[in-house]
Amino acid sequence: MPESKGRKKDVYTPPPTQKGERKVARLGSPSWLAPTMVTLFVVGLAYIVVFYIAGSSIPVMKDLSALVNVGIGFALIMGGFFLATKWK
Repeated sequence: MPESKGRKKDVYTPPPTQKGERKVARLGSPSWLAPTMVTLFVVGLAYIVVFYIAGSSIPVMKDLSALVNVGIGFALIMGGFFLATKWK
């Protein structure tokens, strides 16, 4: 089979880069993400537990309906799950 007549380079030459400037691959997550995620999980769960145990004696929880109180707890937990999708 005939050989191709394209140009052949003997040595690989990397593309030119600016002095001292390299792209750094970011591996992993920001340092604040995991603690924030765990905090949202724990605070959401604690909010729901406190509502069920002592919700009738806490002024703010007493004024809100049960659906709103549980919704607040689940919204915090959902925020934790949202951050969990960003965690590497």
